[in-house]
This record gives sequence, structure tokens and C-alpha cells, in this order.
Amino acid sequence: MSSSPTSLPLARLLGHTADALAAVRAGRSLTEVLASVPAEARAGTQALSFDTLRRLGAANAARARLAPKTPPAEVDALLTTALALLWPPEVYAPHVLVDQAVKAVRKRSPNAAGFVNAVLRRFLRERDQLVADLQRDPVAAYSHPAWWIERVRQDWPEQWSALLRAANERPPMTLRVNARRGDAAGYVRRLADAGLAARAIGPHAVLLEQPAPVTQLPGFADGDVSVQDLSAQRAAPLLLGLEVPGVAPLPAGARVLDACAAPGGKTAHLLELADLELVALDADPQRLGRVRETLDRLGLQAELKAADGRRVADWWDGRPFDAILLDAPCSASGVVRRHPDARWLRRPADVAQLVKVQAGLLDALWPLLKPGGRLVYATCSLFKAEGAHQVDAFLQRQGAQGARLDPASPGHLLPLADNAPSDQVPPGDGFYYALLHKP
Repeated sequence: MSSSPTSLPLARLLGHTADALAAVRAGRSLTEVLASVPAEARAGTQALSFDTLRRLGAANAARARLAPKTPPAEVDALLTTALALLWPPEVYAPHVLVDQAVKAVRKRSPNAAGFVNAVLRRFLRERDQLVADLQRDPVAAYSHPAWWIERVRQDWPEQWSALLRAANERPPMTLRVNARRGDAAGYVRRLADAGLAARAIGPHAVLLEQPAPVTQLPGFADGDVSVQDLSAQRAAPLLLGLEVPGVAPLPAGARVLDACAAPGGKTAHLLELADLELVALDADPQRLGRVRETLDRLGLQAELKAADGRRVADWWDGRPFDAILLDAPCSASGVVRRHPDARWLRRPADVAQLVKVQAGLLDALWPLLKPGGRLVYATCSLFKAEGAHQVDAFLQRQGAQGARLDPASPGHLLPLADNAPSDQVPPGDGFYYALLHKP
């Protein structure tokens, strides 16, 4: 059983968490919802919302079994939240959780308090048998939509079960030390001085033993360090030619495009590692503002443009690029352990639409490369339609003389222990990377 994520009354946090669940069910992103939660309750609400969404398939099934007639939406959200948090392993002592859930529902729908109390206590009495019975339902067992489960099973017939279970684990917190300010070994010492245990897992990568607020990270506000998953940290070295046999590093002053740049982590990493003339492009002006904030914090410079990368005439000045990073919009199926709402927000049709957008970006940006240039195509997706199959289709459209896939391309990175860099380093998020060369 984990300790309480906050000292605020649990009934209040359960109310906020139920509101967040209702919003996700209505199609809103959890990130957006959490931004509107009062500051003092935000961390606790996020922790409980993450646990709830990681167990939502099981909680939905349990609620349907125990209360076949769906209660009013606000009652259902609170009841489902409580069932998710009672699902083993427990987040709180069961009697505490039930008591606080009933208090929360009394404030919103007093007449439903007895109903919620009865359902939760019945669940506790029958929990062992219910859990065993519901394990036969894949949606309950893996807490993913049925279409998502089937897609992962088809793409990864040997690993699908492990991948779905891994998506419900809490992710590690990995840092990227600004290469212009220091290295991993030095920053680990700074963390130790601040009372935070960590270890270096690369020249500029640091793994925290326990997640911590960025306000506790030495020098974060001054740009000494950023939070970035280990898999995401592979993009910049791959494009710059720092880790690929037979690929020369980009020269100083190389002209580089970071397409779909927001929120700016990979943009910043490129500029930390090399002196570049970099254009950061994103279709969303508001998200592009986050790129500016990131670069300002780190003391870095780039030209920012708000435009759809497919509409080249709207933003390109006619000067070709030496290299392009295309971190394309995708399903986020590789990062659901960090964004547990993504699985419940996506629909099968979304993937097909995203595949079209990815193909459109590849076709529009490829002509902007100089001869001899390189493009890294990346997605934080497990789905092969957004990774290997997407690149295969692009290569077929280009023909043998139009584009070449570097054999050192990482391909699909699966967030499983046997894909981790070592036994001492947890796996990064699910990603796909292809390094493409232009003749």
C-alpha cells in the first residue's frame, strides 16, 4: 500500500479525481483538466487520477458487475474512482477509502451516499472472487480499450501482454543535463548535495531513484537540467550523427529543421549538443510558446515558426536544410504510462488519420533536404502503422534512388526490461526512430 500523495483531505481529492475522470470520459485531456485544479490539490489529484486511469478497465467492469444500472454521471465517476483505488494493490487502507468516498459523494449527491457505501463494501467482501473473475476480460485485466489490445497483439504477438502490463507501471524520472553546463557525473553530485539519490546512465542522462518536483532539482530554473525520458534523448544524437557508425557529425552552423517541435525538449537537446541554425516549427501557436519558454530557460536560440509543416509555401524561405527532425504527431501509444488518459481518449479512426498526417509530413518535408542530407522520423508509438510500416511505405514511394534507410536506425524501441540499456537501467518509453538519407 502506498502512502498518501498529499496531506489534503482525501474526500476533497477524490472529488477532484472524479471530476478529472468525468472530463476524460467526455474527451478532454488530463493535462488540460489538471491545469484547472487548485494548485494545492493538483499533485494529489494527478497521482490519484493516474492510478484511476491505469485501472479504469477493471473499475468499469467491477462497477458494471456490482451496479448494472449506470448511476448518474457524477455519482458514477466517484464510484468508479473509488473502485479503481480499491483494486489491488491498494492505494489507501480500504476502510479509509470507503469512508472518504462516501463523504465525497455526500457533498455532491447526498441521496446516493448509501448506494455508494453499499457497493464499495460489497466489493471489499467479494473482491478476491471479483478480481479473479474479471481477469478473464482482457479490458479489465489490462485496462486498455479492446481495439487497442488487439492492435498491440497483432503488432507484437510475442510481447503484447508484457507491453500492456508495462503501460500500467509508474515510469522512471530521467533527466538530461545541459551539455553546455555540465555532465551527468557532476550533476549526480549536485543532486546528492541536495539530498536526492540518482545515478548517471549516460554522458548527460541521469536517473533519479525517486521522482521529485522540478523545483527540487538543482539549477533547473537556470537551465542546467531538463526532464526527458531516455528514449526521447536518442533523437538529437541520432540526427547530429554522434552515435551512428559511418555517419559524419553535422558541421557547426548546419541548417536544421525541427518539425512538430513543441514542447521543445528535442529542440533544446539539439542546441545543447551543437551550434546550429535551427528552425523550430509547430502547427499550434500556443504549444510553440512552450518551445520559447524551454529555450529561454536553457539560454538557447532558435527561429520559431507557427505553421503546418505540410503547407510548405506558408513558412519555408526556400533555403534547404542539412537535416530534419520529424517527431510526428502520433497516438502516443508508447508513452501511456506517462499519459494514462491517452488510451481512453483515442479511437481506432484516430490512428488512421494520424498515419495520413505522418505520410503527408514526410512527403512535404523530404524535398526540403539538401542532397546528402538526413531526416530522422520519430514517433512515441508502439503501433507499426506509425513506425516501421509508415517508413516502409515512404521508401516505396521514393524508390531505390530517392531515399535510403540507415541500417543503424533504432527502429521500434519497446518499453520492456529486455530492451533496456542494461540490467541497472529501466527501459525508456516506447518510440520509433528511422534515420533516412537523401542521395
